[in-house]
Amino acid sequence: MAKKDPTDLSVEEKLKTLYLLQTALSAIDEKRTLRGELPQEVNDLEDEIEGLNTRVQRIQTDIDDFDRAVTQKRGEIADAESSVARYKAQLEEVKNNREYDTLSKEIEFQSLEIELCNKKIREAQARIAEKKDELAANNALIEERQGDLEVKRSELDEIMEETRAEEERLKEKVKEYETKIEPRLLASFKRIRKNARNGLGIVYVQRDACGGCFNKIPPQRQLDIKMHKKVIVCEYCGRIMIDPELAGVKVDKPVVVEKKTRKRTIRKTSSASSKKSADANDME
Repeated sequence: MAKKDPTDLSVEEKLKTLYLLQTALSAIDEKRTLRGELPQEVNDLEDEIEGLNTRVQRIQTDIDDFDRAVTQKRGEIADAESSVARYKAQLEEVKNNREYDTLSKEIEFQSLEIELCNKKIREAQARIAEKKDELAANNALIEERQGDLEVKRSELDEIMEETRAEEERLKEKVKEYETKIEPRLLASFKRIRKNARNGLGIVYVQRDACGGCFNKIPPQRQLDIKMHKKVIVCEYCGRIMIDPELAGVKVDKPVVVEKKTRKRTIRKTSSASSKKSADANDME
């Protein structure tokens, strides 16, 4: 059997298919609501752990930089000590005061360099100690957050396992209904649904009012909705409106209670008294 072109559907068929689509989407929304804030909490924990890991990497990089600086300074100290030793050896062979003063100044300079390098090493080692404490604190926090994440993921997986099969079935229904609706109408419906607070893009008339915003609908407009001749939207909230019968909703008609008419009893006092007088005369 050839597949029916969505544009060939009557307005009534389009509206009915749209309502079936809305029903399936609302059921999916309900399944997702059961998960509550868990998906967001899982995402937040994942983002936090990722941020902590980035911080740990940065701290480790700082520690490595300080370690390299310490190694470099120790190398400079070794060079300076070697120079000092060489200059001291040359002092024993000086031939004049000028050479002696020059070598003495070089020894003094190299000694100051050694002191400065030792100071830099102490500062770097202090920073390394601070960074290691910070690294340990961040690693402990990551471990704690990782535990929280595992618990949240377990809860989420458990809920999703319960609803996965039903949700997949509903998604297949959604795809099926969407193929039956012309693209332009489907795009309008999705836009309306996206802007609606409760996710309802199409609603049926309830008690002479829009089922989405509950504003009253004029009688003539209600008649147009029942005729199923065109797609009608609420002038207040913009949702598509359909007749409850088309949506398969049974509307209870108001029960009219008939008033009981009370019969008025007419008392014929004059005739009754005259009859009593006649009876009395007969008895005499």
